[in-house]
Amino acid sequence: MAFPPEFLDELRNRLTLSEVVGRKVKLIKRGREHSGLCPFHNEKSPSFTVSDEKGFYHCFGCGVHGSAFDFVMNTEGLSFPETVERLAGQAGMTVPQDSPQDRARAEKRAGLIDVLEAAAAWFEEQLASQAGREARDYLQGRGLAPQTVAAFRLGFAPRERGALAKALRARGITVDQLLEAGLVKRNEAEAAGADDQLRDYFFHRVIFPITDRRGRVIAFGGRALGESKAKYLNSPETALFHKGRELYNLARARKAAHDSGELLVTEGYMDVIALAEGGFPAAVAPLGTAVTEDQITALWRLVPEPTLCFDGDTAGQRAAFRAAERAMPLLQAGKSLRFALLPSGEDPDSLLRSQGVAALRTVLEAAQPLAEMVWRKATEGQPSDTPERRAAIRAALRDQVKAIRDPELREDYRQEMDRRFAEAFSFAGSTQGGGQRRDWRPGGRNQGRRGPGRGGWGARNWGPPEAPAKHRGPADLLKPQRTEQLLLATLINHNKLLTEFVETLVGIDFVSEGLNDLRQALIDCFARYPELDSEGVKCHLSEQGYSGVLAGLLASEVYVHGRFARPDASAEVARQSVLHILGVLRERQSVPQLAEETLALATDMTADQLKRVQARQKLRLEEDGRKVDLDHFETMLQRAADKAES
Repeated sequence: MAFPPEFLDELRNRLTLSEVVGRKVKLIKRGREHSGLCPFHNEKSPSFTVSDEKGFYHCFGCGVHGSAFDFVMNTEGLSFPETVERLAGQAGMTVPQDSPQDRARAEKRAGLIDVLEAAAAWFEEQLASQAGREARDYLQGRGLAPQTVAAFRLGFAPRERGALAKALRARGITVDQLLEAGLVKRNEAEAAGADDQLRDYFFHRVIFPITDRRGRVIAFGGRALGESKAKYLNSPETALFHKGRELYNLARARKAAHDSGELLVTEGYMDVIALAEGGFPAAVAPLGTAVTEDQITALWRLVPEPTLCFDGDTAGQRAAFRAAERAMPLLQAGKSLRFALLPSGEDPDSLLRSQGVAALRTVLEAAQPLAEMVWRKATEGQPSDTPERRAAIRAALRDQVKAIRDPELREDYRQEMDRRFAEAFSFAGSTQGGGQRRDWRPGGRNQGRRGPGRGGWGARNWGPPEAPAKHRGPADLLKPQRTEQLLLATLINHNKLLTEFVETLVGIDFVSEGLNDLRQALIDCFARYPELDSEGVKCHLSEQGYSGVLAGLLASEVYVHGRFARPDASAEVARQSVLHILGVLRERQSVPQLAEETLALATDMTADQLKRVQARQKLRLEEDGRKVDLDHFETMLQRAADKAES
């Protein structure tokens, strides 16, 4: 809805920004402003400033900036209208309605929320009663502690027709309200006006209250205790509840997701509750449907890359493919999904109970990116033993990629799928009988396994193809230009690292003239525009005439030598890699002969030569008092030794 400008101005005047921020951040007053640790990135010394006088906050570490509205939206995952309602309530103001019809709808919604809250309390009472013993035994058998049952407000719908309607009508709730809230239904075979023919929507079920993101009950889910056609049943669609938009446990998971940066999406109520008991409070579930576009957008309000956990059976794989397909048109820079496929026959609940938290954490750490699901969807089970069949796979990949609306991201995905296709279906030329013959063979990771043929690609082939072996030799990794490319690619894709490493970068000259110019341009960009994010840095460098260099730098041919340089690599892995590469470059610059000898070892080396140079290199480093990169040279020498032995 649109809010009158004068109302928003008055709301801003009544708000004290430091009080709003102070509910989430411990602030210290310094003169006219307040400071504290930034809630949007990890830091040890305060760089986050709040100015009541100017009406905005700013972090000098990560560059985040905004008003009270921005702060609430970004820390709590609320929409703008929800944020206005929240802050208006704190300021003692009433949100104006656009029209009498809007006011009537708002009053009606508020009334329905009261009705559903009364129903939730009644279901809880029934669970605690003598009639609820069967439901309590079921929950205890699922391993739920009493405090968990209370925290999720679980309840019980007894085996008594009309019990809920009778109880709520005794409290003054009308039949129309019960119907509009989705709590009862009429038996269509009976007279439409006969109130005594009302039937409770939930009968003989364990009840799971469904709340909106503010924690207000808007619907229920029920798990059958006896024989029933539907094991799980959700409330019907109402003015409050649209199952394709809501997520179970969103209100409880929101703060945990903001604090941890992790958000898990499972397939059921019990999975969410089991995860909470197992130490994973940031977990939600769709409501009986595949993950929808609205739900994906809601997830992205909380974290940039939620992890979807699916059962490890065929149905779980199909659900993963559907979620990937729905996410494709919505993809944005920095917004994606990850997929954790559990062992066959397991769900999060059963895995936690049978193998414990460590087993689930292992599965989550092995979660695959969205691009992997795109690849699997096109290749799984598909025969690929003829050019026509391989062309069909390529067409399927490109059809999926076409759904991405963002043009730059669409091009990145196209290049990624082309790279995977080339590696999976590589060709080698050979001569036979004086003629040239092209023999197809599976390349990369698939080589030596069950290849594509009549049986197609099996599940064992799932996973991102590795680079061909020819790209992974020590000599290639030690090429100066490749090292410099990896360093620049990492610093551009993770440009916040420049705050820590820019001074070191200033003191190093690159071997490649073109990359050295780009290095200086990157330093200048950081000095002039430290607030730019990664995409802003790329745009600035392109405007300065480096678009061609960037295209070659930020390409799969470079990333294949160091996944840490990719935009989706973790910040800590990228940081450690930059630290390591800078050490290599410093040693290369200060001890050039040592680096050349190491490179020579990696390319053309005997075991005797290895022993002599290894001893000489260690001695030289020790004499110079150098601690930097000793482990690095040990690693390279060990690689060389392995090559010599083979």
